[in-house]
Amino acid sequence: MIAIIDYGVGNLTSILNMHSRLGIEAVVTGDAAVIANAGKLLIPGVGNFDKCMQNFNASGLRPLVEKRALEEKVPVLGICVGAQMMTRASEEGQEKGLGWVSAETVRFKLSPTGTLKVPHMGWTDIRPLGTPALLADMPEEPRFYFAHSYHFNFDSPEQVRAMADYGYEFVCAFQKDNIWGVQFHPEKSHKYGMKIIANFASL
Repeated sequence: MIAIIDYGVGNLTSILNMHSRLGIEAVVTGDAAVIANAGKLLIPGVGNFDKCMQNFNASGLRPLVEKRALEEKVPVLGICVGAQMMTRASEEGQEKGLGWVSAETVRFKLSPTGTLKVPHMGWTDIRPLGTPALLADMPEEPRFYFAHSYHFNFDSPEQVRAMADYGYEFVCAFQKDNIWGVQFHPEKSHKYGMKIIANFASL
């Protein structure tokens, strides 16, 4: 069973509905007992980095989620700001991130004279690196829905699993052992997002 962590932030209903359509057992929960017994964890997130971190810290769930992720090594997937939270910090705010991966979250640095604007919103192709399990057996020309002004900046490429382009290449998916993160929104990405959710359930 997949526990979709409810800490007051995220597209919880959309994410749960996608699991339901696929016949994958999942529950939206802030119940520590449920999270402690779940086979996998999903951390959603939308909006402001500081607000997400403050909500997560205030929920009282952080020690349990970190135990499950870092000690018990259950598979964890972060989506959008939920993935940004896994980095050390974000240029968007002052709160410290979880620091689970060797990266920080930075704002898009686009030419002020260019045609591209921040935030990056809409459908964008991605380029998987190697054959990461989360991106296995994707439909041709995988593309996902993005809505963000910030992206991951990794210390080195070892944890990077996919790239996308918006003015320049940026990291859109990562993995460190059992910990996965994606900048795009699977729950808004139709067949491509459904494959991500199915792959995560199969890990």
